Amino acid sequence: MQGNAFKLGIALNELDALVLSHGHYDHTGGAAEVLKGMLPVPVYIHPLALARKFAGYEDGHAQEIGIPYPARQAIFRFPERLIATEKPTEIFPGVMVTGSVPREVEFEDTGGRFFLDEACSQPDLLLDDQALFITTSSGTVVLLGCAHAGVINTLRYVRFLTGSQPIAAVIGGMHLVRASPERIARTVEELRRLEVACVAPAHCTGTAAVAAMHDQLPERFCECSVGTRFEFD
Repeated sequence: MQGNAFKLGIALNELDALVLSHGHYDHTGGAAEVLKGMLPVPVYIHPLALARKFAGYEDGHAQEIGIPYPARQAIFRFPERLIATEKPTEIFPGVMVTGSVPREVEFEDTGGRFFLDEACSQPDLLLDDQALFITTSSGTVVLLGCAHAGVINTLRYVRFLTGSQPIAAVIGGMHLVRASPERIARTVEELRRLEVACVAPAHCTGTAAVAAMHDQLPERFCECSVGTRFEFD
């Protein structure tokens, strides 16, 4: 395995499938551009990702943060290609998506004030949150979107699904940007206990959590900025 910066683009017309991690705009909005003019490809999505979604703020107002209308149109352009992923689903041999992740770790939550209605009366547990995991010769590689289900919940579930195969890498957003110091500390300790070989935080992980992982897991920490490429056997 190696991580390094690269300048190669992704040829969107060569994609074989599209997997959506959950129903927030920043993880689905690009679907309109990705799917534009393409031949139909399978779109793997949890049905609950299609619900209206809101973020609630302390001053009482709410902002809609669900799938944008153009992306929704693109996703439904070929409805026969939609594949629901409530449960673990194989994308290709050796490539799986978790479906809904069981919530068992008591110190983890969705990481924010998320709701299903504008009045903020119906909490959104984000049961549509899912992760991709890939079998490699060095262990399982877990690719996160935001890990609203909790990064440790997700890793434990992947270990369960793979018969306790070692985790070669966890890459992506861990949504610890608003986490307490206690939650960050417990997350880092669990990453150590799970013996994750490469911890590559990105996106919504947050500066404090990234710094803690860098400082406390120096032998396991992997830089993960825009343009980083990871290669696995």
